[in-house]
Amino acid sequence: MNPRVVACAIAFATLLAGLASAQAPASQPSPSSPAVQPTPTPSGTSSQATLYFYRYKQFVGSALSPSVYCDDAELARMDNGKYFTVRLAPGHHTFRSNDKQSGIELDLKPGEKDYIRVEIATGLAKGHGRLVSVAPDQGTYEIKKLKPLESNKVKETQHVSIAEIGN
Repeated sequence: MNPRVVACAIAFATLLAGLASAQAPASQPSPSSPAVQPTPTPSGTSSQATLYFYRYKQFVGSALSPSVYCDDAELARMDNGKYFTVRLAPGHHTFRSNDKQSGIELDLKPGEKDYIRVEIATGLAKGHGRLVSVAPDQGTYEIKKLKPLESNKVKETQHVSIAEIGN
């Protein structure tokens, strides 16, 4: 065998081995999706913040399912009388529904729990969703009678949880 071919093959194999052993990030969110990978801390508590999104069960606007966005990534379409949770990396995040004039900006801390209610605001042709930040004690009370959102309404399945919460 030609010594040049052998040297090239060895160099190529060394290059591939180096690339394979380089640590690549386990998973990076796309620019349009929020950074919400759960990472437990050694103490057993999560370094993530938890947000609860919910909507009252009301007759008015019951046929509407406004979208909920985090950092311009659609999380889910909110149904009447339902809730869902999202775990987010600490830091600055922006939330809105399909009413682009209103929204909520939060600087999340590890282990923090926030409640955001989706309300239907009337419009000229049809209603639209509007987010309202709620105190944790109020949110805990209001979410008790609601049911988890159906899985077919979740758009960001990697980040949204529809598991039942303890009441």
